[in-house]
Amino acid sequence: MDNLSDTLKKLKITAVDRTEDSLEGCLDCLLQALAQNNMETSEKIQGSGILQLFASLLIPQSSCTAKVANIIAEVAKNEFMRIPCVDAGLISPLVQLLNSKDQEVLLQTGRALGNICYDSQSSKEQFASTNIAEELVKLFKKQIEHDKREMIFEVLAPLAENDAIKLQLVEAGLVECLLEIVQQKVDSDKEDDIAELKTASDLMVLLLLGDESMQKLFEGGKGNVFQRVLSWIPSNNHQLQLAGALAIANFARNDGNCIHMVDNGIVEKLMDLLDRHVEDGNVTVQHAALSALRNLAIPVVNKAKMLSAGVTEAVLKFLKSEMPPVQFKLLGTLRMLIDAQAEAAEQLGKNVKLVERLVEWCEAKDHAGVMGESNRLLSALIRHSKSKDVIKTIVQSGGIKHLVTMATSEHVIMQNEALVALALIAALELGTAEKDLESAKLVQILHRLLADERSAPEIKYNSMVLICALMGSESLHKEVQDLAFLDVVSKLRSHENKSVAQQASLTEQRLTVDS
Repeated sequence: MDNLSDTLKKLKITAVDRTEDSLEGCLDCLLQALAQNNMETSEKIQGSGILQLFASLLIPQSSCTAKVANIIAEVAKNEFMRIPCVDAGLISPLVQLLNSKDQEVLLQTGRALGNICYDSQSSKEQFASTNIAEELVKLFKKQIEHDKREMIFEVLAPLAENDAIKLQLVEAGLVECLLEIVQQKVDSDKEDDIAELKTASDLMVLLLLGDESMQKLFEGGKGNVFQRVLSWIPSNNHQLQLAGALAIANFARNDGNCIHMVDNGIVEKLMDLLDRHVEDGNVTVQHAALSALRNLAIPVVNKAKMLSAGVTEAVLKFLKSEMPPVQFKLLGTLRMLIDAQAEAAEQLGKNVKLVERLVEWCEAKDHAGVMGESNRLLSALIRHSKSKDVIKTIVQSGGIKHLVTMATSEHVIMQNEALVALALIAALELGTAEKDLESAKLVQILHRLLADERSAPEIKYNSMVLICALMGSESLHKEVQDLAFLDVVSKLRSHENKSVAQQASLTEQRLTVDS
């Protein structure tokens, strides 16, 4: 390390004198030291103030340029060195080097830029204050060689994760370049072209993840970019179908966009796409198309339109899928569609095949997302249909125990949905569900929820509503009496939440009258 200090001092002098031979020797010593102990050497480099000198050494015609870029790439492996690299003004000269015809310079420059912006939100924000987006897009437009474009792509992808840079890239005209690449490569079967098509379309989807960049490209649904992306969905290229569906899912992130797209026939395009992937279809395309439909179904005004377009029938074709990501999106789409749609909820809730599959998925312990969504859909079918027939179907399919378990979820929203569904079951079909509610130990669970100080006010409130509804069953009534509910409920009369306190008084009266 003493040697390293000498090297750094010597480098400061030779960097100013530009004596190539001595400079190269110093750079070799630094690379050796970094190979032996990267972190300690990087700290010394930072302390020496040498980073600022590197900017002046990154010149295309110098024989040392590749080594300087290599040193920057090595030090930038350490997170603590990434912002100092930006502050030292290294970005602009590195970007300019992407014009180089020297393969080693290109390789090390790409590594340096990639490492500086890798997995570091602080350094990406620093990048946003430079003109890197504009420089990279300008450079990209000039390139025709695949390798150089690939190198720029590798730098663009991590940068484009930052929302401010997404917008800068869009404003600098990157999207038009990407669309052109897609158009050029779509019919090619060359390996390089297929790879470039994938990279370009993936990057396009990434740019749409930023709210501002997405809205700018949507242009009220009339924009050229939006129209071009729409044309990818009916294409025969799986990569483009996937990117098109993901892009629609990203555009469908606010009500205005969703309503416009549904009114302009996007649902039919997505259903056609799904139809092409029912039998042995591409799972990623299925997942993306279902994601888009789920997002489009969020605005209230879209639900009835999508239901009458036949979206539930299109989605139910994937009920036999064994792929958890597809199952998860299928469940989410159905749940969104039936929200406050009584007729649709009743129709689906009487579909024995669907309900049996939901009950099966409620036990998918290896896939928490699928398990959670199945429970939520089961509850939603009851809450939105308020139908005796739906409750009977769910009881016959063995779904009651899952709704009772759901009432103990760590998520308040799921607990609440379960309790409301169970209260409807108790009010409408208590006789049918009585045995299942008993064996699922519902009364004990409700006692626990009411006694637990951590239970949210709405959980306490709905638990008491449910207790009152269960009193119509002789066996459940006896369980309530045996568990001394009066003690727990009377304490809640002084609860700070007025609704809880009020319901506690009503419940106490009911328990007293029926005791």
